[in-house]
Amino acid sequence: MNIKRSVTAVFLIAIISCAFPAFSADTDEINNIVDEFHNSTGCQNLSICVYDNGDIKYYGDNEGLYQIGSMTKAFTGLAVQKLICEEKLSEEDVITDLIPGFEAFYASEPADITIKDLLEQKSGYTNDERKYPAAAENMSLSDWAASISGKELCSKPGTEYAYSNVNFNLLGLIIENVSGKSYRAYMEEDILLPLGLDSTFVGTPSDKRIVEGSRLGYRAAFDYMIAVKEASIPAGYFYSDAKDMVRWLQIWTESADIPEDFIKPVENIKNSLNAEGDYYSGWERFGSGVIGHSGGTPNYSSRIVFSSEKKTGVCVLTNLNVAATTDSLCNNIFDLVSRKDATGLSTDVWTVFDNIFTIVSLICIVHLLIMVFSGSKGLLIVSDIILIILMALILILFPVIFGAGLKAILLTWAPLSLAGGLILMAADIIITTIKIFIFKKTCR
Repeated sequence: MNIKRSVTAVFLIAIISCAFPAFSADTDEINNIVDEFHNSTGCQNLSICVYDNGDIKYYGDNEGLYQIGSMTKAFTGLAVQKLICEEKLSEEDVITDLIPGFEAFYASEPADITIKDLLEQKSGYTNDERKYPAAAENMSLSDWAASISGKELCSKPGTEYAYSNVNFNLLGLIIENVSGKSYRAYMEEDILLPLGLDSTFVGTPSDKRIVEGSRLGYRAAFDYMIAVKEASIPAGYFYSDAKDMVRWLQIWTESADIPEDFIKPVENIKNSLNAEGDYYSGWERFGSGVIGHSGGTPNYSSRIVFSSEKKTGVCVLTNLNVAATTDSLCNNIFDLVSRKDATGLSTDVWTVFDNIFTIVSLICIVHLLIMVFSGSKGLLIVSDIILIILMALILILFPVIFGAGLKAILLTWAPLSLAGGLILMAADIIITTIKIFIFKKTCR
């Protein structure tokens, strides 16, 4: 009898192993790719949640609070869609009717931007903060909107897609004007509380669970916190944890019980994402019907993807601005959970620049020593000219490439090694130039 039971148990284990071989293998593979992420980026903290047909797994701390960046847009978008379903708003409403005194122009003519244009990122605004400055620290949404009112659009509303935080910050102000509540109050009372998202916060919470943001520099991650500006919150400054992100995934995969007045808004948003590349209400549709969004701030990066059909989703939260690598980590984990092969991690542009300017810093130090002791006038002149050209190219091209002012790039977004490398390069230029003049006087 005992032998029969043993044989039966072995047989059942074999059946279970054959039926569900992937998830245990996925766990090992996910752990490996998470280790690779840590090693390649220098990121010290991350939280991952995986939802797969009712099965939930976490990697890292599932209660740490992270800034979720532009994943915030989906919350703002859901709030707008709820107001539309309540007939307090319409997609065709023109925003100049909803924001008193606000104006926009295209080809020097007044332009009508609709709610739909904002939701689809087709307003004509771009993310170039030199044209459309972000809010100052003490600005309200209304103050900030007044500061960009009357500016020329880059394209005719409704015609061209251009991702812009401007669109969702304007939607935040419209939520205020239509609801009669502050954006924060409306999101907390009418969206987060009814949906049971107790660990998702509008702006920075007074909570000890916050995982402090960090910034790259010389192949390491340094603690780095910046103030959250009130008028920038609707487009990218919620905080949340992995547990709430599982709940968020369940809501969008129709795996959670939610209040009835949210069912239609969620359906409308997903039904508006019909083809690959479509953007609507804070979500983008990718291949094979997968929907998702990324988030990146100067000191955090995140990504969420899900499939309603497969009732599967993944969210990755990190405390370092390495958006491309975070995106690829999330995508790889989703592929593994979907029983596909992982394609490997991408290298983020800031990681590339950190590597480059770490080397530049070392070269500048060595070059400085050589120039101090060099007795060759020709070498001094040639090296000085090369350094001046390189410095000029960096100062001219970087604002064009990143669509931001040099001050914002150096002091807020880029790795510390970029500023350090440029300072050392400038020191080399100054000292080499002085040496050339001293050389001339000595020769006389």
